[in-house]
Amino acid sequence: MSFLSLKHSKALSLVIAIIAVVILLLPFHAFLTVWVASNFGHYTIARLWKEGLVTIAGLVVIWWLITDSKLRHEIFANKLSWLIFAYSLLDLILALVAKKQHSVSSKALAYGLLDDLRFLAMFIICWAAAIKSKLLNAHWQKLILWPAVIVVLFGLLQMSVLPANVLTHFGYGPKTIMPFETINNNPNYVRILSTLRGADPLGAYLILPISALAVLLVKFKSRRKDWLTLALLIGAIVVLFGSYSRAAWIGALLSLMVIGLVTVSKDWLRKHQKLLYGVLGLGVIVLALGFVALSHSSRFQNIFYHTQSNSKVAISSNQAHLSALKEGFKQVVDHPFGEGPGSSGPGSVYNHYRPPLIPENYFLSVGAESGWIGMILFLAINVYLGWLLYLRRRSPFALTLFASLVGITFVNLLALSWTDDTLCYIWWGLAGLCIAVAPTATQHKNSLSDQVARS
Repeated sequence: MSFLSLKHSKALSLVIAIIAVVILLLPFHAFLTVWVASNFGHYTIARLWKEGLVTIAGLVVIWWLITDSKLRHEIFANKLSWLIFAYSLLDLILALVAKKQHSVSSKALAYGLLDDLRFLAMFIICWAAAIKSKLLNAHWQKLILWPAVIVVLFGLLQMSVLPANVLTHFGYGPKTIMPFETINNNPNYVRILSTLRGADPLGAYLILPISALAVLLVKFKSRRKDWLTLALLIGAIVVLFGSYSRAAWIGALLSLMVIGLVTVSKDWLRKHQKLLYGVLGLGVIVLALGFVALSHSSRFQNIFYHTQSNSKVAISSNQAHLSALKEGFKQVVDHPFGEGPGSSGPGSVYNHYRPPLIPENYFLSVGAESGWIGMILFLAINVYLGWLLYLRRRSPFALTLFASLVGITFVNLLALSWTDDTLCYIWWGLAGLCIAVAPTATQHKNSLSDQVARS
């Protein structure tokens, strides 16, 4: 082996190791960083461990793109890469403009750029690595499910035997992350975090393993360990319920519906069309009657409405959500060219020039920062990536990501899920691994046939 080949081999091993470590450890990122910071201090620095690793991997990938013409051609031949680079370039230009105009302070700008671009960088890194080696693709189930087992088990313990404030023993508190959340400050309704940084991030994260487990049950019906997969799926759904994240509940349901629609054959659908309509109709009626019958129950109101008729909280979470959405929409309409990274989202709390803007809708947050053009580019990235995953839907890996993208996209309409370290790095990293594998000719043919049938 030549010296240059040896260097490439070692660099590839390094990047693969970094990707695996980041994806496997991120579900415990919040827990570990709080614990480390409680013993050694420097909480902000501790939180940036994965950015340090991703930066190292990113530098290696830049070197590959400069020296490897085959890799460069394969990535730049895909329209998705150009959409990502266009969006990233726009974000950087707007950052310079915001800095020059003193509309966003330096710290907010840095946080904004980090939130906007880090998962896209992870996507490109994993894409390049998977083109060079399919090692991580072969172990995608382990990357998703091994950490999920611990997250689910700890979540179940929080719901059953552990006290609500158990995480205070590991450094959780007002200066880091609160050890638990409640519905409208009602201590009778505790929202668990497991090892994530919040109840809503936990709910959004669980959409991915729930999708993976459902796909494995559908695709590998003859596996001997089906009961373990089913048990973990049930446990994940229970923990999802314990997060009381309504957006994540609906997102998970949408993901499971997508899996069902994609995996069920057209002949079966035609044969049982009337039965399906009947079941759906009956389900709607039962749900409607249930909501009417339980509408006066304080427990039902708190769980599903996140408020109750005699609540003492002046502003409910629903009102806060609606107010944030209206504010975000107004910002996008009033500033069509955007205000720059850090003007919206979590980074905006560090902006000394203007009040924080948390629109509780990731796409509105992108529009507030990058304007209408940036929002259109980001939507195009999501749609085109979804299409590439759909083309590969015969692969359980691709179907898992496609279905979870649908569910997580719904959550992003009501939250800023892509700003969560855990979810953004894991999902976009896995998506980068997945699209490196080209769809088969049969999949292309089936997709074209579907288009013709619909037209």
